[in-house]
Amino acid sequence: MMARETGILADRAIAALFETGRLQSERELDRDQVQPASLDLRLGAKAFRVRASFMPGPSHLVSDKLDRLSLHVIDLSEGAVLETGCVYIVPLMEHLDLPANMSASANPKSSTGRLDIFTRVITDYAQEFDKIPAGYSGPLYLEISPRTFPIVVRRGSRLSQIRFRVGHSVLSEPDLLKLHETETLVAAKQPNVSGGGIALSIDLTGDKDGLIGYRGKHHTAVVDVDKKAQHDIYDFWEPLYSRGRNELILDPDEFYILVSREAVHVPPDYAAEMTPFDPLVGEFRVHYAGFFDPGFGHAPAGGRGSRAVLEVRSHEVPFILEDGQIVGRLIYEHMQEQPSSLYGSGLGSNYQAQGLKLSKHFRI
Repeated sequence: MMARETGILADRAIAALFETGRLQSERELDRDQVQPASLDLRLGAKAFRVRASFMPGPSHLVSDKLDRLSLHVIDLSEGAVLETGCVYIVPLMEHLDLPANMSASANPKSSTGRLDIFTRVITDYAQEFDKIPAGYSGPLYLEISPRTFPIVVRRGSRLSQIRFRVGHSVLSEPDLLKLHETETLVAAKQPNVSGGGIALSIDLTGDKDGLIGYRGKHHTAVVDVDKKAQHDIYDFWEPLYSRGRNELILDPDEFYILVSREAVHVPPDYAAEMTPFDPLVGEFRVHYAGFFDPGFGHAPAGGRGSRAVLEVRSHEVPFILEDGQIVGRLIYEHMQEQPSSLYGSGLGSNYQAQGLKLSKHFRI
């Protein structure tokens, strides 16, 4: 099948950016760094602890602001602890020289979001976080602020990912409905399509044991972001169970891991992203890590029944979530071409066919 002129770049095209010099890096790409529709970004050797988050603005380099706002520099070559409540800026290994018709966007990786690590990619002259304008040429930086657990990171750690796109690739609401009719994007009898996306709701009925989610504990040990199955769940998380009311009161500034009621499906020729929830509907934030790769929840790729795991935080006031309440929307985009490997197909994808699931760092 011929590639489309517009759309999200697939794995082969991302690798080609590296070969043509449009994407450069301090060292060779890691074997599994290119994902079906995105590229993992790697931390460089230094972290700058800064007084506060900032936006460079249209006339400033990030390095200019770091000279003024940096408190001290942390060497990441052997690993270092980043503390909760602090803000760090880390130059990334990857450097872009995008063609004039190609833009990009970034998001935390799934595991990053599930650890409540707030990350945002910054470019020189940026006026928005996580958005890289068409034709951008320059370095990339990652703002990191651990919210719940202190973390260990090192040079080469991968906390964020980037998607490249040519032209406009977002499906219109009529096209989204048409695709849902043929591919069942979310397992809902009557899909709610509005605001440019298809709705997901919260599951608060629980599994066979009544488990509905987890709440992060405070004052824990550190989490090493590069090590799988290293930590006991109960040292870091308090399990939450349904008590028959099918509702949950979110306490302000507590962090919750919950799950969608609907299974999610991303067909091979599409990519999806969960958009931040509209604060007009409730003062809480759902899902820091919003990319869903082609093949997520796709039955031939072993993904039948995959739910969306939701990272949830209430802000100013306690808020009651009720079972079935809409908490987010999935935006779908065309791929330029189908990736050579789908999510879950021999990639060692951590969250295919998932239900309620904590990040890969924990063991029961």
